[in-house]
Amino acid sequence: MPPFEGCDAVLERYYQELLRLMARATGCRDKAQDVVQEAYARVLTSGRGGDSAEPGSHERALLYVTARNIVIDQQRQSLIRRHEDLALHEPRAPRADEPEQRLADRQHMEHLLAIIENLPPRCRQAFALYKFDGLSHVEIAAQMGISVNMVEKHIIKAMVACKKALAGELSA
Repeated sequence: MPPFEGCDAVLERYYQELLRLMARATGCRDKAQDVVQEAYARVLTSGRGGDSAEPGSHERALLYVTARNIVIDQQRQSLIRRHEDLALHEPRAPRADEPEQRLADRQHMEHLLAIIENLPPRCRQAFALYKFDGLSHVEIAAQMGISVNMVEKHIIKAMVACKKALAGELSA
């Protein structure tokens, strides 16, 4: 069953509202889109969205709390990076230069690329244009001849597939 079946109404109902709120919180519409996409992906992969007796009774709150937590996490990471930049570290080889890490990174990337290749063609195209070419939702919609809403659904579906695969990879 597709991850959005039965969730379309929730996706459409809260997306723009949450996007405006996150744009104010982050000060950037592009960052806000990323936050909202991530929030939807987390809620949909958690299996907690859409299982209530009253459709929409808690999905909105769950989406808002998830999005707020993502923004808080991003702010914390930004502070940590700034602090690390100021701290004096003893020079050493980065972990990425270690052979084991390079192998693990390559395997991880191959796994993600295989997942992306197995997506439906239109979903894969929208996701690639967004993640690899850096196009906005509006630009993707114009290029593919579909609605912005459909672009958002394709991107969320792809992100959910990648998140599920990564979760399975980490638990293995």
